[in-house]
Amino acid sequence: FLEAFESLLRIAENHTSSLFETAYRPVAKEAAEPVKELFTDISLYILGAETTVESAVLRFFDGLFPLVYSRLINPGITELSEDYTECLRLTRQDINPFGRFSKNMVTELSKSLWASRMFSQALSLGIEVINTTEHTTLTKECSKALVKMQYCPHCQGLTLIRPCVGYCLNVMRGCLASVSELDVQWREYISTLEYLTNEMTASHDLEIALTGIQNSINEAILHAQLNGPQLSATVDKVCGQPKRRERNLPSENTVPVKEVTETQTFVMAHASLNNKRREFISYMKRSRTFYASIAERLCDGDLVMRDSSTCWNGEDVV
Repeated sequence: FLEAFESLLRIAENHTSSLFETAYRPVAKEAAEPVKELFTDISLYILGAETTVESAVLRFFDGLFPLVYSRLINPGITELSEDYTECLRLTRQDINPFGRFSKNMVTELSKSLWASRMFSQALSLGIEVINTTEHTTLTKECSKALVKMQYCPHCQGLTLIRPCVGYCLNVMRGCLASVSELDVQWREYISTLEYLTNEMTASHDLEIALTGIQNSINEAILHAQLNGPQLSATVDKVCGQPKRRERNLPSENTVPVKEVTETQTFVMAHASLNNKRREFISYMKRSRTFYASIAERLCDGDLVMRDSSTCWNGEDVV
């Protein structure tokens, strides 16, 4: 699942980078780092890091604004000092150059990524539970009961006699009493996984959220360009006027947006993830009663005698 998540994120990152390379070429090279940081933050969030979607998105737009301002809105600026760049970053939230689109991006991503984050954490919890119960230590009483069930008939020369079903169940239920107590929590856990899976394939679809990143960024930049004169006037008051060329280069100001051609790859990766989810949940639902019926599972097959033949009941052959 983590590989599938990472695959979707890589495709979405390439999808977003293509936007800059095709539509906003003057900032494409310098925008590569903020884009990379955004998707790294998203990945860390899904994996359970102590961060938020909002902080990741706002950090991205903080880093993007100086590039948009100096390369697209005012392409005549010759250079930006570190102080001036920092001033632009700090004033970004106050002057809101990207309008509602930055906040919309936070809202849309938060819904989907929350479900993915919870699902990832739930998988990790399930692995922890299974690893814990897989190495359960047998008590001394349990060990004695198992030896008595398996080998006491041998002392009477009855090497081919197997335990009776009822006897085996009593021994196993005694040995696994602490493990079977997980039954209620295990059922709730599977129900939670089912709920999160449904959430991720419905209104909180990860594909919709990730493909929406490119669209949100595009709309945000267009909004900033359309309001360029007002933004420039405000920035000049707050940060002062940077050095400019004698003539602007309007040819680099706005490049028509082209359709990014990675949609098919993205859909295929998402379909693969959805198939994995469906298969996984189907399998997990079949194991809903695993901890409740673990004794029955162990007392099945060759371990016990199931027909009307003779068997060992712990004291004698019956």
